[in-house]
Order: sequence, then C-alpha cells, then structure tokens
Amino acid sequence: MAFSSLEFLFLFFPVVFGIYYLLPKGIKNYFILAASLFFYAWGNIQSLSVLIISFLLNYVLILGMAEFKSGSKGRKWLLAFVITLNVGILFFYKYWDFMMEVLKPLLPVQSNTNQNASIAIPIGISFFTFKSISYAVDVYRGTAAAQRNPLYYGMYISFFPQILSGPIGRYPLMEQKLLDRNVTFTAFSQGLMRFVLGFNKKILLADILSNLVKITFTTRANSVGMAWLGAICYTLQIYYDFSGYSDMAIGLAAMLGFDTEENFDYPYSSLTITEFWRRWHISLGSWFRDYVYFPLGGSKVKSKARLLFNLFAVWLLTGIWHGANWTFIIWGLMYGVIISIEKLLSIPQKLKAAKPAIRVIYRVVTLLTVVIGWVLFRSDTLAFAFHYMKTMFGLAGQPLMDGSFQFYLSDYHLYILLGILFSVPVLKWLGERIPWKKGVVFNTACCIYYIVEIALFVVSISCLVVSSHNPFVYFNF
Repeated sequence: MAFSSLEFLFLFFPVVFGIYYLLPKGIKNYFILAASLFFYAWGNIQSLSVLIISFLLNYVLILGMAEFKSGSKGRKWLLAFVITLNVGILFFYKYWDFMMEVLKPLLPVQSNTNQNASIAIPIGISFFTFKSISYAVDVYRGTAAAQRNPLYYGMYISFFPQILSGPIGRYPLMEQKLLDRNVTFTAFSQGLMRFVLGFNKKILLADILSNLVKITFTTRANSVGMAWLGAICYTLQIYYDFSGYSDMAIGLAAMLGFDTEENFDYPYSSLTITEFWRRWHISLGSWFRDYVYFPLGGSKVKSKARLLFNLFAVWLLTGIWHGANWTFIIWGLMYGVIISIEKLLSIPQKLKAAKPAIRVIYRVVTLLTVVIGWVLFRSDTLAFAFHYMKTMFGLAGQPLMDGSFQFYLSDYHLYILLGILFSVPVLKWLGERIPWKKGVVFNTACCIYYIVEIALFVVSISCLVVSSHNPFVYFNF
C-alpha cells in the first residue's frame, strides 16, 4: 500500500488515525504495530514472514548481546553474528540471483532449472535490515538501551511511515517517544501539511514527469534534445518522488507523535558532489558514515591509500545497496572516484575562497555530473546507459532535435520549469528576506500557503482518480 494510493487516503489513513487518537496511551504502540504489519502485508503478504523472522531473530540476539559486559568477547561475537545474519538475509533475497548470473559462465555444470525463476524480493528489505543493524550497533556501543518489550521493538522495525522506503530511522530518536509522547494540535496540523506537500510533489510533478521518462528510457531517444529532455525529467522525477515520500513519512510520524530527521535539503543547489551527498537521502548517507566509514577509520587514517579504500568501500556498498545490477555498481564507483578526487584535492575548502565565477562553473559541473549519474542509475543495462550518454553529447549520429523533442517540450515545459524552481531554495530564500513586520503578516502568509497546498491536494486526488497509480521509485530498493 502506497501513501499516494486511494486505499491509503480513504481507508487506512482515516481508520488508523481515528482509532489511534481514541485509544488510551498504554496501548497506542501495540495498535501502531498491528497497523504497521497490516500496512506492510497489504501489497505482498508473503514478505511479512521475512519481516517477522528477521525481527524475532534480531530481538533475541541483540537482547542476549546486551547481557554481556561492554567490551567483552561475547558481546563482540554476538554483534558480528547479528550483522552477518542481517547482511546474509539481505544478500540472499536481493543479490543471490545476480551473483548466480555473474558466476554462471564459471560453473562447471549448467543448471537445468527454470531460467525465469527468481527469488521474490521482500519490499523494503534494505530499509528494515539497515534499521536492525544500526539498532544492534547502537546497543553494542551503549548509545541505546536494548528494548526488552518485543512488541515495542517490532513497532520500531515495522513502523509504517518508514517501512517501505525510509527514512532509515535511528532507534535512539524513537526510544523516548515509545514511552511518552503527546501530539499537540500544532504538531498534528504541521504533520498533516507536510504529508499534503509530499503528496502534491509525488502526484503533480513526479508522476507527470515519469510519463516522459518512460518514453525516453524505454525506447532510445532519437535526438540530442530528446535525450537531454528525458535525463532532466528523470533528475526531477526521482527528486520529487523520493523527497515527496520522505515528506509524507515525516508528516505521518509527526501526527503519531514521533520526530524524524530530514532526508533532503535541496540537493540540486549543491556546490560540490560531496555536498550533494550530504543533502540527498541524508538518512542513508549518515548511516554509511556512522556504521561503515567511521569504523573503517574515516578521514583520520594516516595514508591516502587507506582513505581511498574507505571511500571506495562506502561507495561500492552504496551502489550495491540500491540494487543487483552493474549499472548501480558502476554508478556507486563513479561517485567514489569523484568524491575521492574532491577529498584529496581539498576542492570543497578551496571553493570557499574561490571567485564567484569559479563557484558558478563548478556548481554547473556538479549538476551535470548528477544528471549523467541519474542516466546510469535509471538505465537497465550498461550498454543502454552508454548509448544514451552518447546520444546526449551528439556522438551517436542522432540529430540535434526532432519532432518528438518539440512536441514533448511544448507539453512538459511548464512542469520542468516548476520542477527546477522548487528544487532549489528560491522560495525559502525569499521568505527569509521578506521584512515581516508583525506576526499577523506571517500568519496571513501561512494561511495562504495552507490554502494553496490544500487546493493542490484536491487537484492531486482528482489526478489520482482518473489516472493509473505509479509506485514510488525507491520501492525497488
């Protein structure tokens, strides 16, 4: 069940939230757990068994690990076993078929099994597995206490605002709220409007732009202009799709009384690639930083070779995390190379003192790099990706423009312009510089904002009713 589905909006949402606010405080968590399991099982009930088995194994093992003294061998061995178990489950469901395909030419005997058979990937497995690992490490380090109530722990793992596509919530942020939380009218209204904002992003920008993306990435673009049009649309689509989901998840959690860290911070306004990855999918980047990069030594290592190893290990894992395909692996390694160069040459630090013209040029180069990276990310095969890039740069013998480019540009130019405008902090910048004289002016602006968002929400629902539903991009990961 997706947040942007009619079932969620008109069945799950009103029923769950209506009952939740009527329940006494002592059983609210249990109700959220039940609602989360129902939400998860709605689309694929077979995946529910994987989630429950993972949750039970982690609960027992991590609780056992907490019984050992800090620094003891038993504690270390159990942590290693928990991490290995979680990585093993993730590997089996998500990467086993890919590994067998890669190793197939090396196998002495070719299998006679059905070539079309494959292991069904439980939805959201990457997200709830990473939550389990981070919880285990936090308990091991002593930054979080082991949760002894299995149902409370189950609620953290299966929490329906985060279970399908994140953000990857950390247990310490939820720990206190499990025991005591209150939802004020202000918090509820802000959470509701955050949900509406994300819904509008998804339906009115991401889903509309996805139609053109499907055309250009399903059949190769026939002109340079068409290739760039498709690449730009996908750059905007994936941002509004995933940031829209994150907005909805943050809003839903707020309406239940839980805090969630931000997951996006206008990444397309970044000066460097390093900055871009501090602003994009923040929960994943901080996860790899805290649980992979820092334990390997981070940037404090003595040799450049070890620094490069740490960076490439993180970015190889980042690529693999996104999917079992060579395109994701090369995409991750590409960013590993670029960020290593920026780190070794201290480019972010040098740009702080650079002339404005140099900063503008580097900002453009950064954005072009991201666009090209998204082409690789979106392509099904490396061959398709490289042909698409050749078309973008006029190296595939295609014309500069064709009739398709002119037709689709005239149809989609408004959505592209709005997408570009709202992907950078222009409105935020203006809002901070408007000389608000009194609270009345500020309140008036807020009311206008709410009215506009609600009006767009009605339009979004109308679009959803008359068109087919597009699942969130990050459901695949």
